Formats: sequence, C-alpha cells, structure tokens
Amino acid sequence: MQSGTLIVGRTAMAPEIEACAKNGVTEIVEIKVGFDGLTVAASKDAPDMKLTKQQLFMALAKQVPDKDGKLVDNPYKMWNEIDPSLPAQKIEVLGPPPTSGTRDAFLELAMEAGAKKFEMLNKLSKDDGKKFTAIAHTIREDGAYIDAGENDNLIVQKLDSNPNAVGIFGFSFLDQNLDKVHGASVEGAPPEFDSIASGKYPLSRPLFFYVKKAHVGVIPGIKEFLAEFTSEKAWGKDGYLSEKGLIPMPDAERKQVAENVKAMKTVTSAK
Repeated sequence: MQSGTLIVGRTAMAPEIEACAKNGVTEIVEIKVGFDGLTVAASKDAPDMKLTKQQLFMALAKQVPDKDGKLVDNPYKMWNEIDPSLPAQKIEVLGPPPTSGTRDAFLELAMEAGAKKFEMLNKLSKDDGKKFTAIAHTIREDGAYIDAGENDNLIVQKLDSNPNAVGIFGFSFLDQNLDKVHGASVEGAPPEFDSIASGKYPLSRPLFFYVKKAHVGVIPGIKEFLAEFTSEKAWGKDGYLSEKGLIPMPDAERKQVAENVKAMKTVTSAK
C-alpha cells in the first residue's frame, strides 16, 4: 500500500488496516464493486449434485468428527459414503492452491460454515477460535483434493475431460463455460446470477479494492480510475464488467458506494 496504491480482493481485516497505519498509511478508501460466487462444478456429462456446506467439509477436511464426536482422519473415499443422495463416485476435487484468494474464500464460506454444522466444532469455534480455524482450514492430503493451480481455465479443461472430477472456481468461469460444465447447487440454491446477487447462494463473496487516500490527486490516473470503475457503464447491470463475470450490487448500494468514493470516505480498523 505504501509503494503502490490499489489492493484488490476481499474486505480488509482490522489487523491489515492496523498494519497499514503502523506503516504510515492512515487513510484508506474502500470500494466495494460487486459480487462473485464460488462454484463447485463438474463436466456436463457428470450427474447433478445437490450439496450442503457440511457435505463439502466432510469431503475435503483432513479430519472430521466420527459418530462419537471425536476427530478422526477423513475416512470418506466416495461421495455417497457422505450421503446416499450423492453420486457413487470417487471424491476427486480440483481446486486452488493455498496462495489463492479463491481458496481463502472457500475455506471461510464453505469449510468453516460446514464445520460449524457439527455441534462439537461449533462449540470449539466459540471456545478456541484458533484451534477451530486450524481444523476447518486444513484440507486433506490423501489425493482427494488436487491442487490445480490458479488457472481456472485449466480446471475447466480437466473437468471437461474427466466427468468423475469436481472443480472449485469463480462463477465467471462457470458462466463462460456452460457448454462444458455445470454447477452444483449448495443448500438448495443454484450458482446463478440472481441467487448470487441476492445472497441466496451461500458461496458468494463481495469484491473490494482499496485506495490510499493520500495518493488521490497526486498519482496520475487514480482519480479517473475511481470515476470510471464506479460508473454505470462499468459496474452497472449492463456494464462491461458484468460481461467479465462481475455480479453488480443493487442500484441503491451502487449509488451509496459511488457517493462514498466521491467523498473519499475512509475505513477504520473497527471491522
């Protein structure tokens, strides 16, 4: 933030804002630009899957609770071992690496939320947050989860050629490749434009970028960049960013964010 100006990604956490302050960056403008959804997808030739966050945790966590409530190494090899309604096929999930923001979001939205469906882990999340996070964020390493890199197009290609595999990637790549892959519903909601924008689809996330206020009007182009990004022709319902996969915010929210940006409203560490 000190040498550059923009940070793109999820909402900044309090420790990150405080770290900026310690390094002399005390005024930061947050710009929420819209939404993205994380999808669990498979080849068009694969059976439809109706998943829950708990089932995703059971499929991918390194350790899961057994019937007695004790943590054990993940015993599930087949999807239908988790639930008879799921396909009788091997658990093989192609997903992003630990360095990926998509993986960070998946750990929070799917793995943490799924883990909390177990009474003992939900209690642990309140009693010992660090221990709970370590359990929820530790992905199995026995071959069921395959680090497929950060190239989502490559994951789509692999799914197209392997109907037994499942992939995790952003909604835009699903939307652009509906001739090759289809998405699983999660908690009864399909990964679609409207369900993501409304918040009904549970694996959705807001997208943000950040600006060092002191750079606006000093570094050439930043003010113009902000004006362009928050214009209706860019982030509106028919804007060019929606063609690239962005799910626009509701009209009223876009208007409020645009006003905040114009006023250079800054964020605080109380998030």
